[in-house]
Formats: sequence, C-alpha cells, structure tokens
Amino acid sequence: MSLLPQPSTWSGPLPEASPPSDMAVYQLPTGTYETRAAFAFKGGSFRDKRRFAATAVLVRHPNGDLLIDAGFGSDLETHIRSLPRMQRAPHQLTSTVSEQLESSGYDQDRLAGVLVTHAHWDHVSGIGDLQAPIWINEGELQYARNARGAQVFRDVSAGHEIHEYGFDGPSYLGFPSSFDVHGDGSVVVALAGGHTNGSVVVFVTEPTGKRYAFIGDLTWQLDGIRRRVERPLLMRALADTDPKRVRESLLRVVAVAGAVQVVPAHDVTAYDGIPLLPV
Repeated sequence: MSLLPQPSTWSGPLPEASPPSDMAVYQLPTGTYETRAAFAFKGGSFRDKRRFAATAVLVRHPNGDLLIDAGFGSDLETHIRSLPRMQRAPHQLTSTVSEQLESSGYDQDRLAGVLVTHAHWDHVSGIGDLQAPIWINEGELQYARNARGAQVFRDVSAGHEIHEYGFDGPSYLGFPSSFDVHGDGSVVVALAGGHTNGSVVVFVTEPTGKRYAFIGDLTWQLDGIRRRVERPLLMRALADTDPKRVRESLLRVVAVAGAVQVVPAHDVTAYDGIPLLPV
C-alpha cells in the first residue's frame, strides 16, 4: 500500500485567536450509516464495518451561533431514495438537529446560519427542518446549483436565505486563504476544494485554547490522517471532483494534526471529547 509523502510537521506559531469566554462547541449526532473500511480508505479491510457519522456541530458565539453541517433531517428516507442505488447504505436516524435544539430549549433565533463544509446530501439533509440561512462560498454554490450529487441540497435549500462568503483573509495553517467569521480567530474557514469545488475546512478555537479542524470529507475516517492514505482509487473517481487537490489539503491537515483535534465528518470517534448539547 502506497502512503502519501510525510509532510513537515507544522512548526510555526498557531494563528492568533481571542474567543470570547462564553463561546462553546457541541456535537449534535443525528444518526449513522454503514460502509466497509475497504471503501473508506486505502488498506481498509472489507471485513471491517464502519459506522459513518452524520453529526452537526453547534458553535455558540455571542455574535451569533453557527451550525457546521446539519446531519440527517426528517425527510431522510426521501433523500436516500433520491440517491443512486449503489450509494444507499443501511442507516439509522436518531434525532434531527431541529429536534435536539428544541428539546434543549435552544432559541433558534440565535442561529446565524448553517455553514456547510460541502453540499452533499448527508451534510445538508437536516437543513430542511431549519429556518436558518445557509452559509456557502461561491465555488460551492456553483457546484450545488449544477452537480448531480447536490440534488438534496437544491431540495432542502429552497426558500432559505443564502449567505455567500469569500476568502479574503490570509493563509491559515498551510491553507492559502481564509475567512474569519467573527474577526476574533475563533471560527476560521479555509478553502480546501477537491472533494467538491468549494469544500472547506472549519477551524474552531475554544476559550480554553483547544483547537479543532472540522475537515468535512477530505478523508472519511481518521485512518486517512493517521495512516496518510487517500480514498481507494474507485472511490476517489466517484466522490472527488479533483483528487489532486484533496491530496494536497489532506497533507496540510496531516501537518497540523499534532496541534488540533482533527474531525473528519464521518468518523464517529473523531467527535470524542466534544460535549452533547445539554437538555
């Protein structure tokens, strides 16, 4: 099995961040679906079943809260039926983001929007249950409007306000440009691209100094980071618009993995340590 080259470990200072003391990060797991490790990363075993997470992340901030992705929604069965048969997998819906927010007594007027890492169905299904704006960059919006793999996004985004943002900030942990959501370094979005046209990594810094990198689908499992391996060739061809860009971004994340908690969107174990929303 060929490994990706070992990048130089990030040795520079970490970017400045001044998150407010009342900022907080929560995971909102909405369900899982099954796949084989052999389809998830090079060298994975066909006998190794993996539960792929469909988890949203709520970042509470006094300037306005954001969801990173939206997980499974109440119309999940319809969304899955819209997929090609080969993409359908055994799945389990637990509780939607909207249901979890409601049961916790959360005031959804605080929600500034859903910042999507990319527009694939398993990241946006839950948007249909929410009234919040959708935060998306120009490249991903173009993909979402035209790509066959973004039909669910087109369905659930109907009637939603689109909040388009750009990358006018400096390089960030090896990524060429960035967008500082609140201007305090607490939530910084970097363009990764390659999985879809405008797929992103969202870096979050807590008041404690703890840092996260929510990397979407640069890799589906932490094995991609720990083993320095890509998706299998067939899955790269099916899933990625530009595998070379995915590889470059993946290596940038590998380089900083010692300084941040890397969270591939579909690795259940990657969310360890992030609390659930209190009820």
